[in-house]
Amino acid sequence: QVHLVESGGGLVQTGGSLRLSCAASGTIFSINAMGWFRQAPGKQRELVERINRDGTITYGDSVKGRFTISRDDAKNTVYLQMNSLAPEDTAIYYCNAAVRRFSADLYYTYWGQGTQVTVSS
Repeated sequence: QVHLVESGGGLVQTGGSLRLSCAASGTIFSINAMGWFRQAPGKQRELVERINRDGTITYGDSVKGRFTISRDDAKNTVYLQMNSLAPEDTAIYYCNAAVRRFSADLYYTYWGQGTQVTVSS
């Protein structure tokens, strides 16, 4: 099994910063893309940012320039540094990862349980 555990969410004022972390554990041979998504009440889940193993980053439309994704492959961990937070960033933030559990396996996508980020005005 593979487990993703997010941390770092919380309540912050407008203009503040938070750093989210997501650690993958379990039977892991390699991890390709790792990413952050978010879902606000009444809205669909949307991509925030995603980073491939080669460092290529895909940005969601709403946060480009304010958030920075990074990863530590030695720790199987992905981070999201969020700056200049605004009330519209309030959402549950989920991480996901494309994981190959064994050398002959395919990549499967796993999701974390989510962490709440609330930005007060």
